[in-house]
Amino acid sequence: MPKSWIKRRKREHYYRKAKEEKYRSRAAYKLLQAVRKYKFIKEGDVIVDLGAAPGGWIQAARKIVGEKGFILGVDLKEIEPFEEENVLTIVGDITKDKTVKIIEELLPRPADAVISDVSPKISGIWEVDHARQIDLAEQSLKIAEMILKPRGNFFVKAFEGDLLPDFIRKMRRRFGKVRVIKPPASRAKSSEIYILGMRLKSTLD
Repeated sequence: MPKSWIKRRKREHYYRKAKEEKYRSRAAYKLLQAVRKYKFIKEGDVIVDLGAAPGGWIQAARKIVGEKGFILGVDLKEIEPFEEENVLTIVGDITKDKTVKIIEELLPRPADAVISDVSPKISGIWEVDHARQIDLAEQSLKIAEMILKPRGNFFVKAFEGDLLPDFIRKMRRRFGKVRVIKPPASRAKSSEIYILGMRLKSTLD
């Protein structure tokens, strides 16, 4: 059976599944699969979702944290509002200090986890797109360090390439455990991977 057919079926499976289960994007399954395996989000957690549009990860996180948790979604694009009272979204640029200040003001307490699926505008020039993605991952890490509780968790998208090993080394300096993850819902041919940092270290570690 041709590999292209298998890959196409896989894409269609998660697309249809998202429609049936009323998720705003198939990306919801990437987060759900990672959490199912590594347990870095739990009921009652405070979550910040960077690059949250159209809201698939917010829906997945809300399913996990339940009514006692809180989710703040941030994106350059406006996100269609959610009915749940413990879900809040804002329009903001994560590279701007004022956005970070707004995030800090809106959180009920330091975040248990920061999740980031933020992506650059794809130029089609691989070196450029890779560098831009790592820059956004670095910015997401910077925000995570500012708003996470001690021993909090961080889950971020990256693209494979020359700059990735250095970013992973930086993650290992900041977190007690680091894992490189390719969720089953990710396209096999895609260079997209996720880096999970668990148990943020204190500055004294």
